[in-house]
Amino acid sequence: MLTVTEARERILSHFSANPTENIPLASARNRILAADIFADGDHPPFDNSAVDGFALRAEDTSASSVTLNVVADIPAGTTPKVSLQPGEAARIMTGAQLPHGADSVIMVEDTGAQHHGTGTNAPNTVTLAKQMQAGENIRTSGSDIRAGEMILKQGRTLKAQDLGMLAVLGVAEVPVYQKARVALLSSGDELLDVNEPLQPGKIRDANSYSLAAAIESAGAEVIRLGVAKDTRESVTHLLNKAAEASADLILSSAGVSVGAFDFIKEVIDSNGKMDFWKVNMRPGKPLAFGKYGGIPFIGLPGNPVSAFVGFEIFVRPVLERVNGQMDGSRRTVRVRAEAELHSDGRESYLRAKIRNENGAYFATLTGHQGSGNLLSLVQADALLIIPAGVKCVPAGEEVDAILL
Repeated sequence: MLTVTEARERILSHFSANPTENIPLASARNRILAADIFADGDHPPFDNSAVDGFALRAEDTSASSVTLNVVADIPAGTTPKVSLQPGEAARIMTGAQLPHGADSVIMVEDTGAQHHGTGTNAPNTVTLAKQMQAGENIRTSGSDIRAGEMILKQGRTLKAQDLGMLAVLGVAEVPVYQKARVALLSSGDELLDVNEPLQPGKIRDANSYSLAAAIESAGAEVIRLGVAKDTRESVTHLLNKAAEASADLILSSAGVSVGAFDFIKEVIDSNGKMDFWKVNMRPGKPLAFGKYGGIPFIGLPGNPVSAFVGFEIFVRPVLERVNGQMDGSRRTVRVRAEAELHSDGRESYLRAKIRNENGAYFATLTGHQGSGNLLSLVQADALLIIPAGVKCVPAGEEVDAILL
């Protein structure tokens, strides 16, 4: 059997980043940036007021109480047409361009009267209640961004605040990587859809929903193929549909073990090649990788926890690579086991709850660790990694944990 690291590297060697495309800025959230973004100029592009108040010359405020003549009213979005002279001020709104001659802005709350009621005209004079320093309450040109500065790096997953920054920079069309497309199928005569009543010997198909959600969480698009029956014909039909859809990856759950009705490996070999199908891990040993019709194929186990762990360890890194993603890997931290942990010697991923105490992480298992026990995965917020060859981790010892 391959080690987890060997299997992951072998799989990843078959994938590279997708081609790029330009999309409207409004559609770019959670997409992966395909080029470095540089500032087109200084931002702010001009000195402006950080508050509602009065633009003035700081040297005119040296006395304890000063009254200045108000010679202009400057709303945001206008260009000042005055140059302040000694003893003069201009009413100014937040974000408005500073008039020539001004070097500070006093807040309206620090003047002798309130002059900012809706619809009010600027007063003829303003009395100051404090002394000002040059530069106070002013946002200078280039104080946020300098022309030519790199703002966003290629491979970044675009967040809401990034879209705002791109708008400031005038980037209306955003270069991104094309989304990975994953053709997803489940396998098994025992599977029912979520809206069907339970029947003797049947279970509802959890993996079609959990894996589809996991694919989307990795920034990829799902092509839902449904459930293959335990026949060569049904498996072949769905795999052919995946190939016709020109997916970047075919992903299945169940049907890759050694059961008498597990036909997926056989069908893959009939129109492609199975590379490997066992990994030294728990849960998730029967993991298959190959190609069908020239499209990479990953077959996950059918048990829902095994399928989830297999996705996190092998499929998510694939989708990140295809999407061009640089910053999406699950975070790993060191945690201290609150009780003794046991493994069978394979690299194991144990479901656990993490608590933070004074900056240190402590882990407690969430219950039975069987690969069919989905509730313990629902209750978990981390997977503890027990290295291959380790059968017991004493209480108090640290291990790596993948934060979910």
